[in-house]
Amino acid sequence: MSTTTISGPVARRIALAAQGFADARPGGAVTRRHLQRVLSRIQLLQLDSVNVAVRAHYMPLFSRLGAYEPALVDDAAWSHSARKPRMLVETWAHEASLLPVADWPLLRSGAKRMGWWTNYARVLEQTPQLVDDILTVIKEQGPIGAGGIERALEGKSGGSRPGSWWERSEVKKACEWLFGMGQLTTGTRRSFERLYDLTERVVPPEILSRTVSREEGARELITRAAVALGIGTEPDLRDYYRLGPDVSKRAVAELVEEGVLEPVTVDGWPAPAYRHFAAKAPRTVTGRALLSPFDPLIWERARTERIFDFFYRIEIYVPEPKRIYGYYVFPFLLDGELVGRVDLKCDRAAGVLRVQGAFAEPGVDVARVASELAGELRLMADWQGLDGVAVGERGDLAPVLSRLVR
Repeated sequence: MSTTTISGPVARRIALAAQGFADARPGGAVTRRHLQRVLSRIQLLQLDSVNVAVRAHYMPLFSRLGAYEPALVDDAAWSHSARKPRMLVETWAHEASLLPVADWPLLRSGAKRMGWWTNYARVLEQTPQLVDDILTVIKEQGPIGAGGIERALEGKSGGSRPGSWWERSEVKKACEWLFGMGQLTTGTRRSFERLYDLTERVVPPEILSRTVSREEGARELITRAAVALGIGTEPDLRDYYRLGPDVSKRAVAELVEEGVLEPVTVDGWPAPAYRHFAAKAPRTVTGRALLSPFDPLIWERARTERIFDFFYRIEIYVPEPKRIYGYYVFPFLLDGELVGRVDLKCDRAAGVLRVQGAFAEPGVDVARVASELAGELRLMADWQGLDGVAVGERGDLAPVLSRLVR
């Protein structure tokens, strides 16, 4: 069976369009409707605890929509009312993520691989009563953080010292196990602290009661991954929700048979690829965006290198003397190409967005890249309520960028 052959640049434009980068940013205020449109493309928002610049779940919306009120995400994820029902729920997807409430049964279908939290099952074996006690506290007091649960358990035990029958760390581990298994989710957050609640108090009963088989869950999740990626190899599609290889390969084959996925060959790609039947390939992609290290366009580093010829690794865990670009580096997307990278920090005490390093990719028009980057950095600083941008000395883009942001 012959397959369509697609050039690398066309595949890149398909990927960018699928992620929403072929769309113009809104001209007016960003609303819940815009949030829904972005989510219909990227499917989920990854969470991460690093807060050196901007929390990971806020940045993909800024990258695609420009400045918006972060409360838009907070309200969608961690509050509920009759007028504004909760849109998003927190669970493990790619990593810890916010995803549409309706997708909850898909992640509980068994298609997704179990994660590191299964290592905490031994805590439950050693202190089996602990889970029941935690669930009782959450039922009575939730949403509540792990520290609050610990204090409540101390009170129930008559104030006996921690460690007499459980360790403080065991409470957090048990909570994470319950979260990973779907018995708990995040009711809300306080200064980004996860406040656990019973899943049945967060996910509507008609969704919670829906039973999805492992095979159906895999097909649905691979379909969502294909919508988000536009085009990708089977490992690319599998990685979006971290599915197991066997169930993913079977789902891809079934979706090809159904016509949801089209097998294609991409010039320069070492493995067969699959294109979602509705994916578009615009003739051009224009515009600019700063990308968080956890943006779904680039979070699979091998795919990023394959599509953009852009080698990228997050260097948070690299000792400072060995870092090449910096601690928390944002790639810069301009007219469909990754043309540079900046190491960013929101210095709220000084009221500035600090560019601790700025680097151009080989062969780019440095003057134009710096000009466009300066504009996006000013927009980001204003979005974060900062007074301006301060550029350090590291990187070949730094001298010209420093002059432009003054």
